[in-house]
Amino acid sequence: MFIIGNYSVAVIFCIITMLCWGSWANTQKLAAKTWRFELFYWDYVMGILLFSLISAFTLGSFGAEGRSFLNDLKQADISSIGNAFLGGIIFNAANILIAAAIAVAGMSVAFPVGIGIALILGVLVNYITAAKGNAYLLFSGVILIAIAILLNAIAYNRKNQAGKKISEKGIVLAIIGGILMSFFYRFIAVSMDMENFHQPAAGKMTPYTAVFIFSVGIFLSNFLFNTILIKKPFSGEPARYADYFNGKFKTHLVGVLGGLIWGIGNSFNLIAAGKAGPAISYGLGQGATLVAALWGVFIWKEFSDAPKGTNSLITAMFILFIAGLVLLVYAGR
Repeated sequence: MFIIGNYSVAVIFCIITMLCWGSWANTQKLAAKTWRFELFYWDYVMGILLFSLISAFTLGSFGAEGRSFLNDLKQADISSIGNAFLGGIIFNAANILIAAAIAVAGMSVAFPVGIGIALILGVLVNYITAAKGNAYLLFSGVILIAIAILLNAIAYNRKNQAGKKISEKGIVLAIIGGILMSFFYRFIAVSMDMENFHQPAAGKMTPYTAVFIFSVGIFLSNFLFNTILIKKPFSGEPARYADYFNGKFKTHLVGVLGGLIWGIGNSFNLIAAGKAGPAISYGLGQGATLVAALWGVFIWKEFSDAPKGTNSLITAMFILFIAGLVLLVYAGR
């Protein structure tokens, strides 16, 4: 299987994760013109599962290093499988809430609040689980990112004072989703041998196998979580599964594409975690908040009607976010 050999390559993989995790929600925005997000989400989940299989039978099976996917799956113990599966369930619950927040409050708000909280708490949780990297640089970076998120919240409040009513429901959904999101990664991490991808301990899994089990957890839990949302949505009228099957093929492809994009980021992040450590790898990946804010501000124009001075807050947010991410990178050296 493919294994990263040095820290610089691990950082590049984490940056790719950041781009993927910060961009997949654009497919939701595109589909939302004619498609309920609850219906979109089914295609998104199938896209995640599809990429986990592609990754497992390519990067996870080729080469002489480590264990190939099928051999690794056969030897995995119940504890490792259970942890990765539980991680998928927790992620799915969190992500549905954040996706709902995007639909209610907008991308440039839901992402910074939800994923920002997930970044701060997630780095802390993952560092406690596996203390790798310079703690001072790591948490200094997290503090800068927290300030950046606060500035984003202030900018959003100014925009709403200009005429749009603040969506309290969207903010609450993003906060709850962010708290849940901070815990999913540690369950995948403990299912793997983070110290040795070349010769993983017996019973532990490689990143490729862990991602597959994690994706199965997302897919199966979606029958419960998304069915509830379809019948009792956070906004709008209840949908029907018949609506899903009546959707256009191109519309379904948009959702699958969103899942593939997120899945690429997830796989790359876990592959990088062996060299960078779970706290740094997760923290850099969740820099997706910056990418999502860029999309929301410059492409979707979600702050176009904001009052004078708001752009200065947004600029300061981006500067602090980038500075925080730089500290996270150096924390792993």
